[in-house]
Amino acid sequence: MTSAAATGATEPRVALDHGAPLQLGKQYRLQWEQSQGCHVLLYPEGMVQLHGGAGEIMTRIDGKTTLRELIAALESAFPGADVREDVVEFAEVAHAKGWLQPCPPGVPEAD
Repeated sequence: MTSAAATGATEPRVALDHGAPLQLGKQYRLQWEQSQGCHVLLYPEGMVQLHGGAGEIMTRIDGKTTLRELIAALESAFPGADVREDVVEFAEVAHAKGWLQPCPPGVPEAD
């Protein structure tokens, strides 16, 4: 089991187009896990616990929302908090790990 509360400076990052909609990686399913007290990403080999901001970010990944829109929504939800760099860093690390990916152009995520 892996836990993600915040990403470390040494985590590999893959840049994202801030204007592209984001979706969960195909092998992952996001859900609230009451026994863990946090959101989790489930995948065939296990589970990733998403504590705090990580869960808040991943619950907003819907196949329609862009990174730019995600940052704006979080800035609105948490006025006065400077979330931009943390959100970009988390998203780029999550992309490198395969937890999220840009939607292919013209292909919305299936519900």
